[in-house]
Amino acid sequence: MNYALEALRRPGFPGGATVEKRQAAEAKTGARVRLGSIDLLRGLVMVVMALDHTRDFFAAGGFNPRDVADPALFLTRWITHFCAPTFIFLAGISAFLYGVQRKTGEVSRYLFTRGCWLVLIEFTVVRLGWSFSFHFDHLVVQVIFAIGASMIVLAALVHLPRWAIAMVGLVMIFGHNLLDTIKPAQFGAAGPVWNLLHQPGLLDLAPSFKLFVLYPLIPWIGVMAAGYALGPVFTLERTARVQRLLFLGVAVTIGFVVLRATNLYGDPAPWVMQDGLLATALSFINCEKYPPSLLYLAMTLGPALLLLAAFDGARGTIVDWIATFGRVPFFYYVAHIFLVHALAILFAWATIGDAPWLLGAFPPHKPANYGLGLAGIYIVWLMVVVALYPLCRWFAGIKRRRTEWWWSYL
Repeated sequence: MNYALEALRRPGFPGGATVEKRQAAEAKTGARVRLGSIDLLRGLVMVVMALDHTRDFFAAGGFNPRDVADPALFLTRWITHFCAPTFIFLAGISAFLYGVQRKTGEVSRYLFTRGCWLVLIEFTVVRLGWSFSFHFDHLVVQVIFAIGASMIVLAALVHLPRWAIAMVGLVMIFGHNLLDTIKPAQFGAAGPVWNLLHQPGLLDLAPSFKLFVLYPLIPWIGVMAAGYALGPVFTLERTARVQRLLFLGVAVTIGFVVLRATNLYGDPAPWVMQDGLLATALSFINCEKYPPSLLYLAMTLGPALLLLAAFDGARGTIVDWIATFGRVPFFYYVAHIFLVHALAILFAWATIGDAPWLLGAFPPHKPANYGLGLAGIYIVWLMVVVALYPLCRWFAGIKRRRTEWWWSYL
């Protein structure tokens, strides 16, 4: 790789190289050029995501603790709320950047085929990672499915003007809480479709087969469409790009605080005054993820926009270390699930002599004498991230060197 391309690849390239310049360098060398700030933020949320899944497997309690009376556990869960919205939002931005010098039809085909691929992977490889079982008795609609389905919808939306795509995204984000009172039972036999679109639920699709809808699609499609609509900001020179990201980040964050304070709209559970200031603050930020409410998305995407501005131009060893995970997010996601699950089985055998309950559908209740405290969970999390770094760096190197089309699906 020549020096000119290497300079363009650096997040701190003087003045901020536009995407057009980066694409021109890419065309000459055949290399894949990425925006450092996006890789860094994506890598950060991937690292934090592993904390959530480590807690899922190693904690004694359930998967979504929201008790403000336990601030440490609450915040351990809450900080991971930033992962899914940020990742899906960045996927929309990346989809736009992928199509900067490509025809709309090519972009649409890529989004459709990659979306279908992700849905397939969710129901096969990812399912195996969570269950360690080949007994096909359940499926879970999780984040990879949501990303894949959102890409399939975006494959159709890219044929519209960008302002129309922005409107679709914003209407879905701002308006979907108006649908909260609509229940699947109102649709009769078509009720599961509403579960898939807006209402989480455990569905009995057959006598011995269940579908657990955890990530209803409407708000997530909106997040990806909004990210795509914001994409042109990343073709600007660095100063203009940072200014716009800062403005949007501040506006969305302030909007969250103001709207949340009113308790008028945007989340199904209002915040309430608690006995102490900390508990009251936790109640204020205790927004609904399933499905992600307007306030949940504003609470997470506002800071994400601010971080994109702050990370623009960042460099250094730690930056490169974290960004490595952001360059191979799909690979990291699959690998970390298998690793955390395998470690949990070893831990269960070593501590309680019983691990078969960790095979199959994830258990709603864990054995009474199982689990680590928060300190232990954080230690295991750090061990997982450190262990995956060499593997992700190796895979990122392979992806950087390879030019076959199918590498973009991995």
